[in-house]
This record gives sequence, C-alpha cells and structure tokens, in this order.
Amino acid sequence: MMRYLPHWLSCGVLASAGLLGGGLDPALAADLGPPPAPVIEAPAMPSWSYRVTPYGWLTALNGTQTVRGRSVKVNASFADIVEESDTLVALMGDVEARNGPFALMANVVWSKIGVERSNVRSRALAPGVTGSLGTSLGLDIEMAIAEVGAAYEVARFGALAVDVLGGARYWYQEADLSLDVTAAVQVGDLEVAGARAFARSGSVDWLDPLIGARVRYTVAPGHELWLRGDIGGFGVGSDFSWQAIGAYGFELGTYQGITFSGVVGYRALYVDYVQGEGRQRYEFDMLQHGPVIGISAKF
Repeated sequence: MMRYLPHWLSCGVLASAGLLGGGLDPALAADLGPPPAPVIEAPAMPSWSYRVTPYGWLTALNGTQTVRGRSVKVNASFADIVEESDTLVALMGDVEARNGPFALMANVVWSKIGVERSNVRSRALAPGVTGSLGTSLGLDIEMAIAEVGAAYEVARFGALAVDVLGGARYWYQEADLSLDVTAAVQVGDLEVAGARAFARSGSVDWLDPLIGARVRYTVAPGHELWLRGDIGGFGVGSDFSWQAIGAYGFELGTYQGITFSGVVGYRALYVDYVQGEGRQRYEFDMLQHGPVIGISAKF
C-alpha cells in the first residue's frame, strides 16, 4: 500500500514509524540527506565617499592692519575690493573624505586684495615709532589660508547629524601699505617711490590649532543644509580666531557615477595676529566675510 503514497507522505510515515520504534532508520536518514546549513549574512563594511568643492568667496574686510609699525583702519566691501584687486574673488577649494561617522577635511583659500584711499585711513603708530603716519593711500594683501582636520559624528536625530571637529589652520601673508610722503614722515625704513612711501611686511606666516562643531540637516533627498563654527589660535599662533560658515547644497544631477551639486552660503573668518615690536611690528586684526558660491562633486 505504501508504494502508492506520495513520496513526501511516505517519508513522513516512515519517519514517524522510526521515531516510535526508537529511532530513524539509518538507510532512510541517508536518503533524506543532511539538513541545510543556516545562512549567515556578513555585515556590510562602510566605504569611503569623497566630495570636492571649488568655491568663490566674495570677501569684504573690516579691521586693522599694521605694517612696520604703521597701523591703518580698513573698511572695504566686496564691491570696493573688486574695483582695486587683481582677483575678483578669493578662490577656495574644499575636500572631504567620509567613512561612516568619520571624516577627513581640507580647505584652501587664496586671494590678492587691494584696498584704496577711501576705504583705508591712517590710525596710529606702534610704540617706539616716531614721526607722523602720513595719509594712507592704499593697502595690498596677498594671502593664503589652508585648513586640515577631522570630524566625527557624535549624534544623529533622523535627518539631523552633529559632528565635532578639530585641526589646524595655516596662514601666509604679504602686505604692502602705501603712505603719502610729507616732511614729518620718517622714511628711513620704508621704500620711497615718487610721492609715496611703502611699508612692506615681507612673508609672514603662522599656524593656529582649532576646535569646533558642525550640524548637517537633510532638508529633502538631494538637499542639505549645514552650519559650522570653530575657534582657534589660543596664543599658539594668533591670539584668537573664530569662523562661522552656513551653506546650502542642492543636487544638479549625476554623470558617470559622480553627483554634482550647487552650493551657496556665507563665510565669516576673524583673526587677531601680532608679531614684533616698534618698526618690526606686524598686526592683522581683521574680519573677512562674504557670500560663497561653488559646485561640488561627490563620488
């Protein structure tokens, strides 16, 4: 009778009979084969992603510049600087490599800024410098700023992520201050050309440590808002510095696996740096601020 039963039913009957009889028949167990091995899926390993963003920074300046003991007050908008500068904007490049919650960051800024008479006014002489300052005619600053650092995501609340960050910011500057030559102006340590005397700083550089935080918020798929703030200097390089950046990124499209996004925002960077005394005194106590515009590529 059993030969006419379906195969699965006959196997079940035989198995039940074997169990009731004290065990499964060895020959039948060999026919059924070993049970399938459990499938264990390995967890996905996080991978690196990269974002490269060239920017333009429409810079304005507000503060004090001292070159060879002569100090001037600077108050120049972006439009004032564009009129007199060799470059229309400060050129920036930003790179970030991310792996899960960990990220490495780098940023570079280069600018060559010119500010003329209406936005530069004479202020004071450093202690130990005698004579009068003379009328300020212009200020030219060539500057490079480079940042490197790392960030780590410490909290996430849905679309909102919070990073802490740390690193260093390197500054390089050369500043030329031109003054109107009068009988009362001492020009022994200055370069004179016609009716102008030039105070030239030569190369000045320093390195600031920095710490800060960043907030990233996904507004919608392909749209991200982020805010960053940091402080630095602490008397190691400059006396003190701070930075605040806010930006909004929106996807433009994907080409050959690279996602391109537009970026608009605002950046403000302040530093108070002093070195030397008397005729060797150099001071850059300045706030640089203005809109940023760029395009990022993520891959």
